[in-house]
Amino acid sequence: MNRPLDGVRIVAVEQYAAGPYGTQLLCELGAQVIKIEAPSLGGDISRGLGPYFLGEADSQFFQTFSRGKQSVALEIKTPQGRADFERLVAGADAVVNNLRGDQPEKLGLRYQDLEAINPAVVCAHLSAYGRGNSREAWPGYDYLMQAEAGFMTLTGEPDGPPVRFGLSMVDFMTGSVFALGIVSAILGARASRVGCDIDVSLFDVALHQTSYPAVWAMNEGHHAGRLPRGAHPSISPSQRVRTKDGWGMLMCQTERFWLLFCDLVDRPDLKADPRFLDMPARRANLDALTPILDAIMATRTGAEWMAYLGGRVPFSPIADLADALDNPFVAEVAMRDHIDHPARPQGLEMLACPIKVDGRRMPAARAPALGEHTGALLGPKAAGNAR
Repeated sequence: MNRPLDGVRIVAVEQYAAGPYGTQLLCELGAQVIKIEAPSLGGDISRGLGPYFLGEADSQFFQTFSRGKQSVALEIKTPQGRADFERLVAGADAVVNNLRGDQPEKLGLRYQDLEAINPAVVCAHLSAYGRGNSREAWPGYDYLMQAEAGFMTLTGEPDGPPVRFGLSMVDFMTGSVFALGIVSAILGARASRVGCDIDVSLFDVALHQTSYPAVWAMNEGHHAGRLPRGAHPSISPSQRVRTKDGWGMLMCQTERFWLLFCDLVDRPDLKADPRFLDMPARRANLDALTPILDAIMATRTGAEWMAYLGGRVPFSPIADLADALDNPFVAEVAMRDHIDHPARPQGLEMLACPIKVDGRRMPAARAPALGEHTGALLGPKAAGNAR
């Protein structure tokens, strides 16, 4: 099948989530991603992250972020390990890492450190706060970025405490931006034959994701805050509503959807109500509109509303994760995958690559055992040295 990044080789000094998430996207699109793992540290730290393990030095967490990659076991700080690392760099399109911002210089992972070996190599760095600033040596993680970038004061109910996202979305967004930066720089380097350094940080990406509320704040002094029911800051109704069996999300993002909703629920009077005549009026009278919506939506279950409104007015029941995974639409679009694993006879259920090429999902494969490809990529002697 057509895999757009076939022939691209990436050497990755990576661990945990944000960096591996980005390189896994590239791997699924065909890139050869070679993980550099130090045996003295047990390899990627996520190999030992529970609660669900897969034999020695493997876990379901690790499988989530390193499927299809190759693993080379070497100690980059030793003379022999450095020599082996540089052999891989010589044939690489990119050398990437997601270490603290002060580590690429110490480990010789910058373009100026590797240019003599491979003038066209791209050196990509994902860190918490970036390089060349007062925080480059600071450790940092997703939840910290959610806190400092303002996400937590924009999430939750107005009278509740600050709330973080339920998932590590800063990690995943930063990994995605990292992947974009890597492939863009490789494209440029293949044309110019000159590599470069690329930098992405959790902090920068988190702040960038504050988007239009940040623009409003910088230019108008606007305070976005939190609205009841997770309501949109300017569009109404676009919020959580009560259904007969729980909660749903109703999103009348345009006037057309609002008018159609009123017709479909047999409430033409709402269209003529001066409190709800247009978007600004509905937004200003949200406290009055919400109980009316609840009374309407409580007449059917979430599934019934989905069947009735689906494709006409944007609505979804609010599902828990188990229900989300069992959604028949997930099966229809093939977003669940299955991989074989030697430590689990029944194999592993995984999420598929979200990118389709020519209408097809990318094939899946398990993540590697620690040092599984050392011999194949560096020769049997290197494999012996790594043990």
